Amino acid sequence: MIDTLKLIRERRSERGMFDPGKPVSKKDLSKILEAGRWAPTAHNMQNFEIVVVDDKKLIAAIGNIKNFASNIFLRENYAQLSFSEKELLRKKTGLLAAMFPPAWRTPGTKLDKATENEMAVRFGRLIQTTPVLLIVLYDPGKRAPASEGDFLGIISLGCAMENMLLMASSLGVRCHVMSVLSSRPVEKEIKKFLGIPKHLKIAFALRLGYPAAAPTKHLRVRREVKDFTHHNRYGRKMPAF
Repeated sequence: MIDTLKLIRERRSERGMFDPGKPVSKKDLSKILEAGRWAPTAHNMQNFEIVVVDDKKLIAAIGNIKNFASNIFLRENYAQLSFSEKELLRKKTGLLAAMFPPAWRTPGTKLDKATENEMAVRFGRLIQTTPVLLIVLYDPGKRAPASEGDFLGIISLGCAMENMLLMASSLGVRCHVMSVLSSRPVEKEIKKFLGIPKHLKIAFALRLGYPAAAPTKHLRVRREVKDFTHHNRYGRKMPAF
């Protein structure tokens, strides 16, 4: 039996390039999609559609879309970074700055032409080396009952994501969640390429594949259970198990 907690703890996101010559088998892809199918969703709405993209020409076209990042993204990304393992161990949240290109880890960086080009090249390489890209869609016009802002529907999309991530990890398939494909300018172009109806929106995309090179290992951190649990009232620490 698979140790579920071990699988959860060892799952990693792969932010590097994949080997385009090493496809994801149909059998593994089927299992990943089946895991998404059985995700718990609010009111059993099953509020997602998935476009499976494995056509190399379509993947190349998506990779050529200009990536419109923003100064807000650069500023808020910088705020989440740690610049040493010691700092990351102390914070217990966020990521190491070394995982990102220079423009993303330099304070005060503005979105000039050079930075735009750097980000576009990075985006293009990541997409174009991907054997399979899953585009996850949802209908913002629908929502779970009594869920203002469709909060429960958004949680449901997260459940589908997690199910697919864990199944892929169990199969040895590496994953990378890409939220940039849901940004309006990029989404607009992708919807043209893939014939996605106007009323549907891109929630996120999953890159699936195998690393082109040995993945760089970075320190991963999480808060301790005692750091985020409260016993019977907020602020009262849980007793030791």
